[in-house]
Amino acid sequence: MARVSILLTCYNHLRFLPEALASITSQTFTDYEFIAIDDGSTDGTREWLSEQTVPMKRIFNEQNLGTYGSLNVALAAATGEFVAVLNDDDVWRPEKLARQIEVMDAHPHVGIVHTDGDFIDGDGNVIPGSPLGFAFPRFETGDILAGLLYENKIIASAALVRRQILVDLGGFTEAYFGSGDWEMWLRVCEGWAAGFVAEPLTRYRVHGANASHKLERIWRDDQKLREWIVSREPVYRLRKEPWQDAFRDPAVLDRGMAHNWAALGTVRTLNGDAKGGRAAYAQSIRRLPLRAKSYLRWMATFLPKPWFRKLL
Repeated sequence: MARVSILLTCYNHLRFLPEALASITSQTFTDYEFIAIDDGSTDGTREWLSEQTVPMKRIFNEQNLGTYGSLNVALAAATGEFVAVLNDDDVWRPEKLARQIEVMDAHPHVGIVHTDGDFIDGDGNVIPGSPLGFAFPRFETGDILAGLLYENKIIASAALVRRQILVDLGGFTEAYFGSGDWEMWLRVCEGWAAGFVAEPLTRYRVHGANASHKLERIWRDDQKLREWIVSREPVYRLRKEPWQDAFRDPAVLDRGMAHNWAALGTVRTLNGDAKGGRAAYAQSIRRLPLRAKSYLRWMATFLPKPWFRKLL
């Protein structure tokens, strides 16, 4: 049995696929199995995968299942101790898996390890700054659950996860469009520490077809995720392991939940539920009365949606 199962997710990115494949075969860590799963591509991806001589298991979905449905199909076929996801438009540096395995082997309480990285354009050139509105996620090894309440700290292609954790959690939630990995990292980090390799070993490609550009669907995802986080607060308050120090100071969780309620207010309003948005902002204010931004956005919910967006 290989130590790592690499899940290459493919959907209509034939232009970038050769570079993604080359970044797998160039890994200095070679004890892996390779599973390529295509989710109904129409650009020649399936034909190209069928022609490759690199040892791999090929899975061709009969119908489009979406990102997380495809991941669950590939996960069911995986046998490795660890799982690494590579989206077909992203790229790994040769030492990526090796550095992550070192962290996993040294820290048995770590369930997920991610790496630093860069944003690249369609031609592979590094894009400085925050081309998608956020910097490449960076977080030191430890209990990152508090940070995950604010934003997704782990890019999927940068992650290595213990496979049994994913299995025990029942796989990814398929109802999500683009936030299912964020929800999964939250679930993983409820019970496990996260590791970080502070080297730019993952390259995330930014192009016009990125799922993160589909704002309406992302807002619906965000609302679903933020409401789910609300339901998990009792679990967060009961964490007792010695290394689980994210919420040792209760004020940290209070601030995190205040932010989550405010974010929920924003996406409810963007999704057309201004009344629900005001209710969420009110919850944020109760948790953190000095959070002036929540008062301002509560008032902004009475404005037409285009004006509300401009004030964000």
